[in-house]
Amino acid sequence: MEIINEQSVIDALCLSQAYHNDLQPQDVMVELTYDDDEGFGAEVEFRDGRTALLSHSDMIGALRAWVKDVLHLDPFSSIIELVLDDEEGIIAHVK
Repeated sequence: MEIINEQSVIDALCLSQAYHNDLQPQDVMVELTYDDDEGFGAEVEFRDGRTALLSHSDMIGALRAWVKDVLHLDPFSSIIELVLDDEEGIIAHVK
């Protein structure tokens, strides 16, 4: 099992949002969120002032690209699970 730490989860979301919005990764800021009712999510702010909300599935999609490009694993046969860790924050387990 691979573990993607919180900063790498943020990096994956920044890269994904930059790619989909034709921006540079440094033009994207991401704050991870967790709510007992809503689950995992992220708030994205672009340098130009636009904002976006990412759902759990949006996050998994971005992490699939990270799994392929950084971990060099098959992103579709891997199971990606977001986890709220008391010490590490929001991380992902890849099985």
